[in-house]
Amino acid sequence: MNENPSPSDLYQENILDHYKYPRNFEPLESPDIHEEGVNPLCGDRVELFLKLDGEKRVAAMTFQGVGCAICLASTSMLTEYVEGKGLDEIKALQKEDILKLLGIPIGPVRLKCAILSLMTLKQGVAFYEGEKTDSTPATTEE
Repeated sequence: MNENPSPSDLYQENILDHYKYPRNFEPLESPDIHEEGVNPLCGDRVELFLKLDGEKRVAAMTFQGVGCAICLASTSMLTEYVEGKGLDEIKALQKEDILKLLGIPIGPVRLKCAILSLMTLKQGVAFYEGEKTDSTPATTEE
């Protein structure tokens, strides 16, 4: 038994914890932003719900969905990470921010799983702000 786990082991444990016990895994009634995303390659699906405060900062973000451990863990982590952030801060988030949250190297195939929630969130913000007008689910397809 390894008494001194490596940082990679700790991050993997954190990912498994978020996968098995996702944070904020529930719908929100009357969300300001509601968006769906899908990764057609592996079947990951997320549905995001956001409530904004009077200053258009995230008061609450929740989700529902099905998918692999990387997808659901990154979505769970993202719900905690964006709380209190403004819409401009959300629009500035990059895939590197998600990778930092996960803390382990992610290959090209799993990258799409990891960033599905971020792409879905950004699409929801664009739709909310009127920059996007159709309601096609976000997708990781290129």
